[in-house]
Amino acid sequence: MGRLLCELGEVSQRTLHKYEQESKKIGKQSFMYAWVLDETGEERVRGITMDVGKAQFETKTKKVIILDAPGHADFIPNMITGAGQADVALLVVDATRGEFESGFELGGQTREHALLVRSLGVNQLAVAVNKLDTTNWSQERFNDITNKLKVFLKQAGFKDSDVTFVPCSGLTGENLVKPPAEAELLKWYSGPCLLDVIDKFNVPQRPVSRPFRMSINDIFKGTGSGFCVAGRIENGVLNKGDKVLVCPSKEMAEVRSLSINDLVSNVAFAGDQVSVTLSGVEMQNVAVGFILSDPVQQVPVTTCFEARLVVFNVKVPITKGFPVLIHHQSLVETANIVKLKALLNKSTGEVLKKKPRCLGNNSVAVVEIEVSRPICIERYKDVKELGRIMLRVAGVTIAAGLVTDICNI
Repeated sequence: MGRLLCELGEVSQRTLHKYEQESKKIGKQSFMYAWVLDETGEERVRGITMDVGKAQFETKTKKVIILDAPGHADFIPNMITGAGQADVALLVVDATRGEFESGFELGGQTREHALLVRSLGVNQLAVAVNKLDTTNWSQERFNDITNKLKVFLKQAGFKDSDVTFVPCSGLTGENLVKPPAEAELLKWYSGPCLLDVIDKFNVPQRPVSRPFRMSINDIFKGTGSGFCVAGRIENGVLNKGDKVLVCPSKEMAEVRSLSINDLVSNVAFAGDQVSVTLSGVEMQNVAVGFILSDPVQQVPVTTCFEARLVVFNVKVPITKGFPVLIHHQSLVETANIVKLKALLNKSTGEVLKKKPRCLGNNSVAVVEIEVSRPICIERYKDVKELGRIMLRVAGVTIAAGLVTDICNI
């Protein structure tokens, strides 16, 4: 993505020259483009993305915000935060022999990422088959990778028509923003470049008429009085001067100012990534994972809810009382599965067994989950973005779920 931004003129030559010199110094010259989005010293030294990087560019018909999410297993919680705010996804796979295989084997990051983005409601996907130049633009290698991915992505819930595969090279810039020029690639590929694929994504409908909800994924001190919270508006509209309820603490605050992509605005709508300056509430009383809500039609706050889970791979079957970490937007909270209500048929959803004793791999079930303290959550049918959850245990995602009911509000 760093190379794409450079090709589109979003990064100055001076900045790029600086990255080139600095990456040379530590013997990682090929990382100079990655540094466009990996801005911290630790990310650069380790050569991996750790936090969600943010940038923007324009295509022929769209303004696009990139949320560059980490690929490394240690930083999956940050990846969930990034993917939870996304409308569409771009999965970058390494075509180098051995690299794709290690990422795609059971437990590899390619599989987990595809499952996570689908479970978080993303249904349009572009797959950039990167570093294909290392195989001399081999059609056989491209087909091998795409055939393996197609089968898996279909199982994960993606439709074939919603997935596009693009051969490219981030280092040489081939097939990123212009049609291919490489003779070996032109022999067999006549499809779009990556920028054109991004341009053809469908924009989802924005629920602007619903009660206001905004999930907070960052908090920082502003330049003037008050402090700022950043996040994505999931529902409704926010205006400068509006009163909002900070939940789950239920403190009232006022919107002092709004900015979208560092530009001051008077209004923001569902789907916008915004920074909001708040007054009337103390900074220490607001945390990442909180929700800003319409004060009248408030977001539900609860410690117990029912969810329909899809269980992935679990080493130990899930039983009553099973402890998990729940990921909901940017929130990470300890929880227990307190009831196993029903085991469902994967295809039809009909009840196979009431009150099962345990849940194994690839099962679908209705369960009751209890969190250690009150959280803001919505039924999936009311607000899709706030009705999705991920369950993780010991650094592994074991299940994804949709909230079907809220027990005690």
